[in-house]
Amino acid sequence: MSIEIRNVSKQFGSFQALRDVSLDIGSGELIALLGPSGCGKTTLLRIIAGLETPDTGSIHFSGADTTDVHVRERGVGFVFQHYALFRHMTVFDNVAFGLRMKPRRERPSEAQIRDKVMNLLKLVQLDWIAERYPSQLSGGQRQRIALARALAVEPKVLLLDEPFGALDAKVRKELRRWLRRLHDELHVTSIFVTHDQEEALEVADRVVVINQGRIEQQGTPQQVWDNPASPFVYGFLGDVNLFKGRANDGRIHLDEGMQIDSPEARHADGAQAFAYVRPHDLDVERYGGPGQALDAHGRPRGIVVQLARAIVVGPIARLELIPEGNTQSADNASSDALIEAQIPAQQFHDMGLRDGEMLVVTPRRAKVFLDVAAGI
Repeated sequence: MSIEIRNVSKQFGSFQALRDVSLDIGSGELIALLGPSGCGKTTLLRIIAGLETPDTGSIHFSGADTTDVHVRERGVGFVFQHYALFRHMTVFDNVAFGLRMKPRRERPSEAQIRDKVMNLLKLVQLDWIAERYPSQLSGGQRQRIALARALAVEPKVLLLDEPFGALDAKVRKELRRWLRRLHDELHVTSIFVTHDQEEALEVADRVVVINQGRIEQQGTPQQVWDNPASPFVYGFLGDVNLFKGRANDGRIHLDEGMQIDSPEARHADGAQAFAYVRPHDLDVERYGGPGQALDAHGRPRGIVVQLARAIVVGPIARLELIPEGNTQSADNASSDALIEAQIPAQQFHDMGLRDGEMLVVTPRRAKVFLDVAAGI
């Protein structure tokens, strides 16, 4: 089942939830709608489901206009964040509910329902708890039962709204892998809403990044990670450092005193520039160390910083750095004033770095946007 969304807008009072959204979803695709709270992603999901009606625009399922088709006639399955299982019913009866509610002429026999439900419970690896009640299950088990119940009616489209948001980190990670494997088996066209960047990048075939009711970018997880289309996307997909400066003669002159080459700056002399650098794309060395590259004034070519704090967890050391000249202490420095670098924990230990030391960081890779002050 393919889905075509055309020029959809939706307003609630004075709040514009969606602004002229168009999107094509291929049959069997697993799509993530990713964005911050209030960006419009859940509204778009509810419009696809038929739970909301767009003010303008249309929804087509495999070419057929379903904009005004009732939710019951759309053939969609739902999985919500808070499970929505019937507490007075066993696991088996929860999964069987949708089948038993079908019109008499379409309803399978009880024997057929039993076979189907047990097959679904085996699919989600929970056939051994068919007679238990939701209160006797873990959060992860409840969510798998909710998914089995959604799949029981053989939906053409599966819609998941923050399906793992109420679970702890370890269970979320396990269920993400499990959902991906399940989708590869069933190939049901699926759309899930999340504000968790890692979840979207790990699970989806394609990520649709939404901001303030508009699609900012769409593409494979690798495409949106490697080539963010806007400052918002770059900042939303993981940690990032923002450096400001001016473009001149193919280079960006950063406020922190260093220069970086930039093709974007070739024909934009004097334009305000914003350079985004991921923490793992910063080289770290001691200030005044042997072989350090110096500029014409005898200063290091990188950005001089003070190590405020190091957080070493597992194989990665996260360094919180204060640029030279910033008078704020580490405790009082705002997040905008701090630079974050990530280096291997082994490198951190080998260098023997200590809080308060002066270091030099140099970007290996930066993404530059020009004249985008209004979008920051």
